[in-house]
Parts: sequence; C-alpha cells; structure tokens
Amino acid sequence: MTSRTASCYCGQLGIEVQGEIVGTGVCHCLACQQRTGSVFAALASFAGPFKVTGQATEFVRSGDQGAAFRFRFCPICGSNVFHTEEGNDRYVSVAVGAFADPAFPPPQDSVYECRRHAWVQLPDGVTRYEKDPP
Repeated sequence: MTSRTASCYCGQLGIEVQGEIVGTGVCHCLACQQRTGSVFAALASFAGPFKVTGQATEFVRSGDQGAAFRFRFCPICGSNVFHTEEGNDRYVSVAVGAFADPAFPPPQDSVYECRRHAWVQLPDGVTRYEKDPP
C-alpha cells in the first residue's frame, strides 16, 4: 500500500496517509485565501486511517453549507498541514504543499471559481464549480 508523509516547514507536525488519493482540488474561497495567505488552497483527500505526529494548534470554522472543519497548524512555524470535517473521520484533507513533492498530481476540481483571481490559470480538464458543490 502506498504511504505518503506531509509535514510543516519546521518538521514538528506531520501526517502519514495510506492508500491512493481520493481526490485533489483547489479552493478559491476567501476563507481559504486568508487561511493560507495565498490566492487558493491546494488540497488532497485521503481515506483513513492516518497517523499524526507532533502537536497541532486547531481552528474550527463553518463552511457555507454548515459543515464544520477542523484545521491543524503547527504551533511553532504556523504551517497549515491538514483538516478534517467534524463528524466525518473517514477522510482527511492534506495541504498539497506539505508533501513537498513537485511531482504531486494536479487538481481534479476547482471550487469557488467566483472568487478565483483572474490571473490564476489551472490545467486543462479541471472540473470547475462556481461555489462549493453540494
């Protein structure tokens, strides 16, 4: 079984995931822009189980459709590493950059296209959603 490890910049917080990627995507919503300090968040989802090492600072926010998401950050370097949906521990979404792998697969989906910066260009074949699909 394939194993991948992602970590924060300083290496204190890490996550190991098993198996194939369930999906990859980018989110252009304003919350993700502010959360990442970038113009979008790039995420990869994996089915559990997953193993976390180190300590995390957590922040919970509600999405537009009412789901609550628990984001985990490194309390030392501040890197955003992963998040889960409250009440759904079957999947974890990991920040693609935390894998530090330039060969990581491109996104399949792009959500909140209504907030995408006009100069951001995505690969051909990406499925686009104006907001978050139901």
